[in-house]
Amino acid sequence: MPGAISGAHILIGAMPTAHARVVYSSAMASVSQGAVFVSAAKGLEPATHKRMSEVLSAVVSSKFTPPFAALSGPSFAAEVAWGEPTAVVLATKDAALGAELQEEFAAPNFRVYTNDDVLGVELAGAMKNVIAIAAGVCQGLGLGSNPLAALITRGLAEMSRLATVLGARPETLTGLAGLGDLVLTCTGALSRNRQVGFELGRGRALTEILAGMRMVAEGVGTTAALLALAREAKVELPITDQVAAILHHGKGPREAIRDIMERPQRRE
Repeated sequence: MPGAISGAHILIGAMPTAHARVVYSSAMASVSQGAVFVSAAKGLEPATHKRMSEVLSAVVSSKFTPPFAALSGPSFAAEVAWGEPTAVVLATKDAALGAELQEEFAAPNFRVYTNDDVLGVELAGAMKNVIAIAAGVCQGLGLGSNPLAALITRGLAEMSRLATVLGARPETLTGLAGLGDLVLTCTGALSRNRQVGFELGRGRALTEILAGMRMVAEGVGTTAALLALAREAKVELPITDQVAAILHHGKGPREAIRDIMERPQRRE
C-alpha cells in the first residue's frame, strides 16, 4: 500500500465498512499532508455504529484533520465501468473542495452533484441497503409489484425519520443518495443486498448465502448498527427490525411480512 498512495492527493476509500478502520490505520504512515479522503463506502462500522467520516476522524485525530467527502448515489460499479449514464452526489462541508472534486470526477457519462449534508448522505447510503434486503425477500417469496412499491415508499419514510432526527436534511433523503440509491438497490439485478434478501425469501440460510458470495452485502452488517442508533434516538424502524429478525434471529420471511402488515393502523 505505501507505494500506491504515497504522494497521492485524492484517496478513495471503497473498502467494506467493517475493514475501513484497519485500512485507514495502515495507510496513515504514507498519507501526505493535505491529502483528500473520499469515501465511497455505504454502511456503518458494525462494532461501533460509526459513519466512515467518524471512523476516519478517529484514526487520524492525533495527527491532522483531513479534508473529507462522501461519494454516494445510484451507481452500480459495473454499469459505471460500462459507460452507462450515471448521476451521483458528492457531499463535503468544504464548498471549494466540493467544486474541485466535482471537476475531477465528472465525465461525459458521469454527472456529479455536490451537497454539504455529509451526515445525511452517509446515513442514506447505509440505510438503503437494509431496505434492499427486505425488497429482495419480497421478490424471493414471489410477491408482486404492490408490496415492492409499498416497501420502497415506507422504507424511504423510515430512512428519513431516523436521518432527520440525527441531524440530516430531509431533502437529502429525497435526492440521489436517498431515494435514487434506494430505488436502484431495491430493484436492480446487480444489487448484492437485494440478492441476499432474494435468497432468504427462497428459504436459504444466511450462512450459506454469504459463503457463496464473492463481495460484501453491507446491509447484513449494518442492520444491527442502525437499530442501535435508532434506540438511542428513540426512533421506530419497523422494516429494519424485521430484517434483523430474519437475518439474525431465524424469523421466517412470511411471518415478518405478516407482522409488518398487522401493525396498528396509523396516519401516513
